[in-house]
Amino acid sequence: MIRCIAIDDEQLVRELLEDNIRQVPFLQLVKTCRNAMEALEVLQQEQIDLIFLDIQMPRLNGLQLLQSLQQPLLVILVTAYEEYALQGFNLQVVDYLLKPFSFERFLKACNRASELFRLRKPVAAEDHSFFVHVEYTQVKIHTADINYIEGLKDYIKIHLSGNARPVLTRMTMKVMEEKLPAGAFIRTHKSYLVAVKKITAVKRDLVCIGSIEIPVSEFYKENVNRMLQS
Repeated sequence: MIRCIAIDDEQLVRELLEDNIRQVPFLQLVKTCRNAMEALEVLQQEQIDLIFLDIQMPRLNGLQLLQSLQQPLLVILVTAYEEYALQGFNLQVVDYLLKPFSFERFLKACNRASELFRLRKPVAAEDHSFFVHVEYTQVKIHTADINYIEGLKDYIKIHLSGNARPVLTRMTMKVMEEKLPAGAFIRTHKSYLVAVKKITAVKRDLVCIGSIEIPVSEFYKENVNRMLQS
C-alpha cells in the first residue's frame, strides 16, 4: 500500500483528489492539506510515500516545498500551469497532471508511481526464502525464521525460531551467504552468520539472541561495530 497526501489550496480540487485516490486500490490517503506548511507537519509525523502536489500556493509554493524535502519522495504535480512542467521534471517528479484532468489520466500517473515505488522498495527479509537439501528432501527455509547459521566444515546448521533441532545441510558458508538478502545477516565469526534483527544484546566477544551466545572473533569485530553504529 502506498501512503499518500494531497496538497492543494482549492477545496474542490482537494475533494476531487480525495475521491480519485479512494478509487485506486493500492493508494492509502493519509491526509489532504490546504497548503505546504500544513503538509510539512504531516510529513514530520507520518510515513508518506507519495505526494499529490499543487504548485501555486500562498507562502510556500509546491516547488519550494519539493526542494525543501530532506528525503526523496514520489511526487505527482497537480497544477493549472503547464509552464512549470520542465522545472518539475528536473526535480524528478513522477508525473505532471494539468488541471482539469480525467480519472484515466490520474490513474495512469498513479500506475507510474506504483511502478517506481516497487522498484525503490527493497525486498524484505520476511519475503525471502530458499530450498536446501536435507537427506533426500528439499526443505524450504524462510529467511525470517533464521536465528543464526553455524558452519561445520562442509556442512551448516540452520537454527530456526520455533525449531528445537537445527536443519543440517551439506553446504559451505560462502554459498549460504550468497543465498541471504544483503544486510539482513552479519558475519561474527568464520563459522557463524547471525540474523541482525534477532540480536538482543552485544557483549565484548559475543552477540546474544535471548539466552543464546554466539562468538565474535577478532577478525569480524568490525562488522559488529558497524552494526552498532548504523
